[in-house]
Amino acid sequence: MAQKRPSIPVQVQAFRIRGRPRWPWVLAAVLVALLLTWLVSRSSGESPTQSSAPVSMASVAGPPWQMGDVEGRFMLTLYADLECPFCRAYFPQIKQWVSNTADVALQWHHLPLAAHEPAASAEARLVECVAQASGNAAFWQAVEWVYAHTRGDGQGLPDGLRYPDVTPAIEQCLSSEWVDALIRTQNAEAIKGGVTATPSLRLLDRQTGQAILLQGPIEGDALLSAMDMLAAGDMASDAAASPATSASEMPADVVGDMPR
Repeated sequence: MAQKRPSIPVQVQAFRIRGRPRWPWVLAAVLVALLLTWLVSRSSGESPTQSSAPVSMASVAGPPWQMGDVEGRFMLTLYADLECPFCRAYFPQIKQWVSNTADVALQWHHLPLAAHEPAASAEARLVECVAQASGNAAFWQAVEWVYAHTRGDGQGLPDGLRYPDVTPAIEQCLSSEWVDALIRTQNAEAIKGGVTATPSLRLLDRQTGQAILLQGPIEGDALLSAMDMLAAGDMASDAAASPATSASEMPADVVGDMPR
């Protein structure tokens, strides 16, 4: 009985039928394919550096904490007290204006007023410690939370109310000395710079170094005009618009003129 011959794959049979082995060409094709694969992977790994995306709130180091176009020409510093009811009414408006305006960054500066102590400084410590534990975006979220829950005018947060998700890192920060020193330093810098009321704004043209101090809740159109003045070089020096003579808040009728 004849022994059954093993079957040969069709591709191998084709090579044998032609009579001339083609393995050198096959080997060359494999080597070329491997070389092309290596070159593609190498080029993808060494792709040219792309332009960086705009800096977001979450990627900004602080304090002081910033939002908006942090690489923009203008820096708008908000001097505020977390117990100030006028600051609370103004904060959502200035935040929205900054988010919709190119070339402007908003920077927070603590100015807790003596009439609102100790609650104002306690809340300032809270938002700073939340930011130290969780970053820039968490700072602004904490500010919104405080304004949403505080009773204002120095009364502080309701008894027993605690900030959600207080971590051991936040607790440790709250009991540290450095955060108190930070708030005192910002407060002293504000007063030394002529800021005596909350809310107040200092608009700085980082291209020319000129700035203007604006007391009160300034509307967006007025801020745009101030930006134009600074850009045109119309401000000879750091000037104060309607400066206050003592540490105080803006009158209620001024805030009442702001759109709600």
